[in-house]
Amino acid sequence: MISVGIDLAGSPSRNTGYCVLDDELNCSVSILHTDSEILSNTLKLSPDIVSIDAPLFLPKGRLSLEQTGPPHLRGCDRELLKMGIKFFPITLGPMRMLTSRGMKLRSELERTGLSVIESFPGAIQDLLGMPRKQRGLDVLRMALIKYGIKGGIMNERISGDELDAITSAVVGKMYLSGAYRAIGDPEEGFMIIPNIASNQSHMTGGSRR
Repeated sequence: MISVGIDLAGSPSRNTGYCVLDDELNCSVSILHTDSEILSNTLKLSPDIVSIDAPLFLPKGRLSLEQTGPPHLRGCDRELLKMGIKFFPITLGPMRMLTSRGMKLRSELERTGLSVIESFPGAIQDLLGMPRKQRGLDVLRMALIKYGIKGGIMNERISGDELDAITSAVVGKMYLSGAYRAIGDPEEGFMIIPNIASNQSHMTGGSRR
């Protein structure tokens, strides 16, 4: 079972982290830029799940990103707030560009028959007791290695975008195994986060089941 994790940038001129994760938690990572690169790489693989770090749907009642005023938050965003997890609302400045790109990419991938989920590495890392990349790339890299990730993560020069792509791919694997929670409003869409009870062995540094 293959999980692809994409740490999507708002603009093709910026780096998008890309990760392919297999059943043994071996990862291969790369930096991509254009939508065509992302699509061609993903379609070649025919992965079982594509996990994208970007907002993939609008708040209920909001017709477009160009609409001014509320609603600004989705059901999944309100649940993150309740959990004390920090995030940027989708209507905030540069997030509009990222949301637009994420929604378009999701549509194009789903049109080919692939399954796509929305992920948020910051939330995944918080819930699994891992540091976010802002605390240092190597401490996040070592936390992911402790979790059981192998392969490309051993490169000490791995980028933060690639580390977040790995994290997104990890929650994709959780989704495939059923060890996840879907938060949000079914009339909007869901964000996928870890089911903490199902992932307890990793959180405490146990070996991969």
